[in-house]
Amino acid sequence: MLRAVWLRGAAALALLLAARVVAAFEPITVGLAIGAASAITGYLSYNDIYCRFAECCREERPLNASALKLDLEEKLFGQHLATEVIFKALTGFRNNKNPKKPLTLSLHGWAGTGKNFVSQIVAENLHPKGLKSNFVHLFVSTLHFPHEQKIKLYQDQLQKWIRGNVSACANSVFIFDEMDKLHPGIIDAIKPFLDYYEQVDGVSYRKAIFIFLSNAGGDLITKTALDFWRAGRKREDIQLKDLEPVLSVGVFNNKHSGLWHSGLIDKNLIDYFIPFLPLEYRHVKMCVRAEMRARGSAIDEDIVTRVAEEMTFFPRDEKIYSDKGCKTVQSRLDFH
Repeated sequence: MLRAVWLRGAAALALLLAARVVAAFEPITVGLAIGAASAITGYLSYNDIYCRFAECCREERPLNASALKLDLEEKLFGQHLATEVIFKALTGFRNNKNPKKPLTLSLHGWAGTGKNFVSQIVAENLHPKGLKSNFVHLFVSTLHFPHEQKIKLYQDQLQKWIRGNVSACANSVFIFDEMDKLHPGIIDAIKPFLDYYEQVDGVSYRKAIFIFLSNAGGDLITKTALDFWRAGRKREDIQLKDLEPVLSVGVFNNKHSGLWHSGLIDKNLIDYFIPFLPLEYRHVKMCVRAEMRARGSAIDEDIVTRVAEEMTFFPRDEKIYSDKGCKTVQSRLDFH
């Protein structure tokens, strides 16, 4: 009995491996091979077998809310607002079987505060391969859109890329890094995809997710955080309502935000402006410990303290916030 099951599995695997070799040339062969494998095993569907050997876009795959919450709470330091808003936004969006528009998040704050890191957490919780997934797309302004004189070309390419990938996977995720370095007008090319349309040219974008990462607004966020600190209030007392309206207006009027006078803001197509607060000394130490654990090293508090003390802090008199957040923790830890 066991031998028969083993032989069926081996035969199915052989057929599938053969199919993958010729898949680029003969897509029909893949179907025939998987069909044969299904017949041999007797219980696996076409999709079940195919998705064991290739990444599939599973629209019915539920979001593990507990895992997402744990990742945000244990890996993201000093960002109570981002943790709460991102968790609620993602779980609410994914639990909605019929969203009226794509989820669009705009993350703001100085470098090293966790924007890129949290986008990685989000990607990994939505698609198992994370940033390496075929359904997660990262755009870096200085790399993908470097020339101001090619704005029209970039807009056309961006529209085609998003249309093609959402057609292939409705749950696609698009991350735009360095928005503050993006030439004004480029991002407005995707406005139709973010709006409340059921379809655009036969494609529905309502289940896609768009995430913008930007340093723009970092000064506004720091000012609010400092005001709370100088008033003797805890940073955890800062609420989204204290920052989101200021952020949206500030970014809209900032020529170097990538969203200057953008229709995305004007038409209220960005669902949440999420502030990332500047990190304090204690948060830097948390980052050092996390990096040591990631390297498999024992936590040495003397080294943790030395690395944290090598960072520079601002304002000049109070020295509360790390001017690079946790961005240089990895390289500084290499010296210890």
